[in-house]
Amino acid sequence: MTHYDVLVIGGGTGNNVAAAAADAGLETALVEPGPLGGTCLNRGCNPSKMLIQAATAANRVREADQFFIDASLDDIDYAAVIDDMDETLSPLAEGMEERYAEKDHLTLYEHEAVFVDERTVEVDGERLSADQVVVAAGSRPVVPPIDGLDSVDYMTSADALYRRDQPDSLVIMGGGYIAVELGYFFESMGTDVTLVEMMDTLVPREDRALSAAYTDIARDRHEVFTGHRVTAVEEADGGVRVHAETEDGDEVAVTGADVLVALGRRPNTDTLNVDAAGIETDDNGFIVTDDTLATSAEGVWAQGDIADNAMFKHAGDYETQVTIENVVHDGTREADFSAMPHAIFTEPQMAGVGATETELEEVGREYVTGRAELPDTPMGRAKNLDHGFVKVLAAPDGEILGCHVLGHEASTMIHEVVVAMRRGTGTVADITEIMHAHPTLNKVVEYAFRDVPV
Repeated sequence: MTHYDVLVIGGGTGNNVAAAAADAGLETALVEPGPLGGTCLNRGCNPSKMLIQAATAANRVREADQFFIDASLDDIDYAAVIDDMDETLSPLAEGMEERYAEKDHLTLYEHEAVFVDERTVEVDGERLSADQVVVAAGSRPVVPPIDGLDSVDYMTSADALYRRDQPDSLVIMGGGYIAVELGYFFESMGTDVTLVEMMDTLVPREDRALSAAYTDIARDRHEVFTGHRVTAVEEADGGVRVHAETEDGDEVAVTGADVLVALGRRPNTDTLNVDAAGIETDDNGFIVTDDTLATSAEGVWAQGDIADNAMFKHAGDYETQVTIENVVHDGTREADFSAMPHAIFTEPQMAGVGATETELEEVGREYVTGRAELPDTPMGRAKNLDHGFVKVLAAPDGEILGCHVLGHEASTMIHEVVVAMRRGTGTVADITEIMHAHPTLNKVVEYAFRDVPV
């Protein structure tokens, strides 16, 4: 058995913990069977956003006549779009592996890890132990046991992002952020897209105003079936037929050349045998951590998608700071997940921070609202925008409870609200009493907060 000071399982956000430990002179093992960089760099955020930029560029050409510009989109080299993304990102993971292979005090194991005891794992037949273990093994797409699914060729998000031949038509099972982002990409490239979602709206975890508005936008682009649960899948007409039904028993069958399963993600705890290490998990398989990111097992910590916090890359990056402080520098730093923003990179984009209106109603919290429409602002008119808004939820005393944005560059606009909630007094006045450069998009944020009756 080989013993280390620190053992990190997972080369996504965990690779930064391993690097910090090695830089501090601690003998460190990093275990990652796939390319370093994790889901975000290789199978998620980075590749998907590069593809979405190509989709948005194509749509800008299509929409040029709004500004009296005569332009036509004659062709899209779909394979070149995928190749460019792959050729840009793959060297980043490869370069990281090369640097880590030469790093002092760091040993890289390119295999799976399985716990066999407290702070002891087996890796390719070899046992490794450590004083401190960090579990950052991430998540993977959920593939539920749907009748017939295992008998057809289906894609998950990881497959779809690197597919070189463009499908003529695509049925997407799911309506969450992965489904709508990939639906937007493929439709913009010229694929006929159908979305099948069991909830009443797409992106159902968003504030209901955003969910309803984006569902309407998506219906103009795709065939959309909300309130339909997928019951079976079969080969048909040279493609795949997806059967779905409503709660009332109404059935529908939709056919596409291909099918994409985008029904969420699950933590990889089931591949690690965490029970052998005494690591507690919740009912959904996520590792339970305390405020310092320590698990129920002494000397074992967890971060990223596999932990019971937020499944966002920026959450994982923040957790990395906490883990480094506590594991590498023997600190007692507690994580603060308040005012955690998120964004969905369709066009228009969606972004939010804090509570939704439904969540406030469920806990009986009193609130007031404010709202402003993006097309009614100077920059909205300049950009010829026909949709988009900012919705504010606040306590009667002015405390910001939540903010939700649908519109161009929503992912950027949300951040002044995040700063106000985390570093300001967290009140409506934090937004209304600062000067917003005119005529920027963020003026709509100011207008929405000025609309709050406090």
